[in-house]
Amino acid sequence: MRDLPNQFSLPRRISRLGQLAYNLWWVWNPEAQMLFTNINKSLWDAVNHNPVAFLHKVERRLLNAVTNDRYYLEFYDRVMKNFDSYLNAQDTWYATTYPNLSDKQVAYFSFEFGLHESLPVYAGGLGILAGDHLKEASDLGIPLVAIGFIYNKGYFVQHITEDGWQETRDLILDFDEMPVVPVLDKEGKPLMISVELPGRSVFARIWEVRVGRVMLYLLDTNLDENNNGDRQLTARLYSNDLDIRISQEILLGMGGVRALRLLGYHPDVWHMNEGHSAFLALERALELVRTGKTFDEATAIIEKTNVFTTHTPVPAGNDQFPIWLVDKYFAQVWPELGLTRDQFVNLGHQVQPWGETFCMPVLALKLSDYRNAVSELHGQVSRRMWNWIWPEKRPEEVPITHITNGVHTGTFLARRLRLLFDRYLGTDWMKRIDDPELWAQIANIPDGELWQVRRHLKRKLVVFANTRTRALWQSGSITPAQVVAGGLFLEPYSLTIGFARRFATYKRANLIFRDYDRLLRLITNYERPVQIVFAGKAHPADEPGKLLIQQVYRAVKDSKSGGRLVFLEDYDMNVARYLVQGVDVWLNTPRRPNEASGTSGMKAALNGVLNFSVLDGWWREGYNGKNGWAIGEDLPAQDAQQQDDADAESLYNTLENEIIPLYYENRTADNLPSEWVGRIKESMRTLAPMFSTRRMVKEYMTEMYESAMQADDD
Repeated sequence: MRDLPNQFSLPRRISRLGQLAYNLWWVWNPEAQMLFTNINKSLWDAVNHNPVAFLHKVERRLLNAVTNDRYYLEFYDRVMKNFDSYLNAQDTWYATTYPNLSDKQVAYFSFEFGLHESLPVYAGGLGILAGDHLKEASDLGIPLVAIGFIYNKGYFVQHITEDGWQETRDLILDFDEMPVVPVLDKEGKPLMISVELPGRSVFARIWEVRVGRVMLYLLDTNLDENNNGDRQLTARLYSNDLDIRISQEILLGMGGVRALRLLGYHPDVWHMNEGHSAFLALERALELVRTGKTFDEATAIIEKTNVFTTHTPVPAGNDQFPIWLVDKYFAQVWPELGLTRDQFVNLGHQVQPWGETFCMPVLALKLSDYRNAVSELHGQVSRRMWNWIWPEKRPEEVPITHITNGVHTGTFLARRLRLLFDRYLGTDWMKRIDDPELWAQIANIPDGELWQVRRHLKRKLVVFANTRTRALWQSGSITPAQVVAGGLFLEPYSLTIGFARRFATYKRANLIFRDYDRLLRLITNYERPVQIVFAGKAHPADEPGKLLIQQVYRAVKDSKSGGRLVFLEDYDMNVARYLVQGVDVWLNTPRRPNEASGTSGMKAALNGVLNFSVLDGWWREGYNGKNGWAIGEDLPAQDAQQQDDADAESLYNTLENEIIPLYYENRTADNLPSEWVGRIKESMRTLAPMFSTRRMVKEYMTEMYESAMQADDD
């Protein structure tokens, strides 16, 4: 393992803070974060919880002060001991369960990784899931290495105008101020790979991110060796320019394989998180063809070790390219593979209403023996959607299974709840996250103590929204109406509902406004008030999504709501934590069955927030009638207008007749909503173990990785 940069000139007694800053283990270990906050909390918040930027900016006198603080030093020694024990552990789940597979390796490819707000190279749920997968693989000791991109302009910074329109600006990242390390060759120069694009080679350097025990390598084309256009290939996520998109996917798939080879890795399993990286299968086939094998012989080998996870239940949502573009970029590749043009095109060929395309998930499905959707219902949808690839099979026989998503407990669980669990679940409970018997002990937590923590977390959300809005108001960048819209009137004791996600039209952020007058009556009831907090971004090219934001924001600004509707702009992982920990109810209204899985509700449930959702994705599996509420019924999709009408009516009736009364009525003498707390406990007991990445990654290991590893020995 390469040495980490030593650039902070820290006092010798606390010099290992620099090492800790460059390993994202601190992301899911609150005590490690406290080593920084206890030096200067305001600076920690100001640098967006980025320890590298923090150590560059913190005053020397503050560092010197903690070296003379006995309590800080004892705390520091304990955290660093835990850090060392974690990194050097020999008794991990993987090591004890698979001692015969100790020399195996999994490679995980993803277009984005959401690990923490200090590394903003993610757009949404796909990236957060990928980040959680890496963290859990680290916790379990699975030998996994990952490949992605480092986007020097991030995703985008969102600002909502007074009229409710989403404006965007680039966030220019300074890699020297981030927990990333350049990978250098023996001469101290950036280690680089290249891929061939029409008429030129494109070069990419490699950056390293340490995620506990897991290494993540990120490719970067912003180099003098490339032309101006190619330097932008890793500038931002999800370009709509098809030339840029196919170039990015060639770089990720084919270039990613070359990067791992250059770094000395020889993975036994190759996991594609969505179709963006499917070209890795072609690069692996090329490697074997160059040794003398035919294409059919090569694919017979690589299929046994390829894993493909699909996340998209709508055909049009999958990456696909016109055939002429494939001709442009791969005319030199298919002869080397020993294929004709038609044979090559057939690897990803799909006929759409608008014409023939080369579809990335089709390529991944055809060249993988292990294929999965991300929830039970999504599995059913996927088998029907891709049945045409296996026309001889009935839909239920299509070889696509499902592994339902989960969330990384350590990352998203509030610190106060972690301390509460330490007292009542046992100090080793984090080692048994996926054990239902462990979570049955939730019943032992006194209702009053659990409710105190829930109230504390809601107060934190209110203070966060107020502080953020005050800063914007002081900057002169928003109007008085926007101050109200940003949460000025949020209260810590009113029933609070959260809705935060990507503003795609199928997620129906406006469903709750379908009967606007009825909604206003509900939220402005003086005796039983309701607050609804919205957050989320629309892709810059998604005009219908931006119109949805505008519709929601105009309702938020409406004085009739009395400030009980709020929109928190520039949604990121930091905002998400406050929301999934601080609201009382998590609202999700996708048009069924378009939500492949969803994970925000899992994070909310982990923190004692009750879900109120359409029976789509994960919630269809998680809902038991007592641990939250359902919107609509578990029935096949109907006409969109009818479905919207029926779901809206269900939403209003449940909110009016069940959720609001349960929160406000039947309180004990000390104002404790005992029935509500009982439902919180049922939610935690049933959902926390099932929808954790602990269960999810173990399933990937037992159902896919293990067989693929053994196939590699054949």
